[in-house]
Parts: sequence; C-alpha cells; structure tokens
Amino acid sequence: MKFETKKLVGLSVLTAIIIVLQALAISIRFGIFNITLVLIPIVVGAALYGYKAGAWLGFVFSVVVLFTDAGAFLAISVPGTIITVILKGTLAGLAAGIVYLALEKVNKYLACVVAAICAPIVNTGIFLIGCRLFFYETIKGWAEGAGFANAGAFMIVGLVGTNFLVEMAINIILSPTILRLVNLGKKSVNR
Repeated sequence: MKFETKKLVGLSVLTAIIIVLQALAISIRFGIFNITLVLIPIVVGAALYGYKAGAWLGFVFSVVVLFTDAGAFLAISVPGTIITVILKGTLAGLAAGIVYLALEKVNKYLACVVAAICAPIVNTGIFLIGCRLFFYETIKGWAEGAGFANAGAFMIVGLVGTNFLVEMAINIILSPTILRLVNLGKKSVNR
C-alpha cells in the first residue's frame, strides 16, 4: 500500500474518532465542565501525517463543536462563534503539527509531548481571545451572576481553568503513549 493511501486511511480513521469523541464529550463531565479527548487524535494525526493533517483534524473538531456544543455562544453572536470555534480547533491542530515537525529530529517523544502541550494552549488561548472579542459583555454578566468581581478572572477560572488543566494532563499522558503504540504496530506489521 502506498504512503498516500495509508495516510488517507489513517486520516479517515482519526476523523471518525474525532467525530465520535466530540459527540460523546457532551456527556463526559468533570464538575460542571465538559472534558474533550479530541485533542489526542489531533496531536497523533499531526505527528503521523504532518501539520496539514493536524489542521484538517482540528477543523473537523471545530465543525463538530459548532453542531454539538456551541449553543450558548451561538445565541450571542453567530459570526463570533463560528470564527472562534473554527480558528481554535484548526490552529490547535496546525500548531501541534508545526511543533512536532520542528522537534522530531531532536527527539520524537519530546516532540509529541510538546505538541500535546501546545494543542490545548492554542485551543484555549484562541477561545479566550474569542470570548474577549465577541462575547465580553455577556461574560461580564455571567461573571457577576457567578460572584466574580472581574470578567477576566471568570473567563480563566470559571470558563477554562479546570477544564484546561485536565485536558492538558490527559493529552500529555495519552498522546505520546498512543503515538508510540501506533509506531510499534507499524514496525511489527513491516517485519
């Protein structure tokens, strides 16, 4: 099987995994937060197939989020939600792929760990920028209702704090582990 065929099949499988994981993420809760495991196949795909694949997988994640988990923000600003959601997922996958590419010649394990750190940072960072640009007035009201004196603190602690830390920890542990298992599987098949 040619590499392009293997890449197409691999990306198809990872795309399907992302769709299923994000659809299930609505029911995976850590306190009041939804926890998504979708960044793991995004990082693995970016490491296996490159930054364009990472961007594609991040884009797929974004589209699924728009259809499953963006209702509160869509009610405030449809264009702001679409821009924020599409950018956060796509750029998280792209950044993971670029970071992996930059570091893989030094050490593939290190490259995967740094990519696994980079993806949630970019995803969450773009989300916070979108919140500030498109939803800030509404978020100020949410912050007051939740007892926060500052909307910025509410955004960090209330909207992304625990969620970000849990997702990053899971991503740092599972992305390199899964990538290593995939590579071991490829080696045993090629014998």
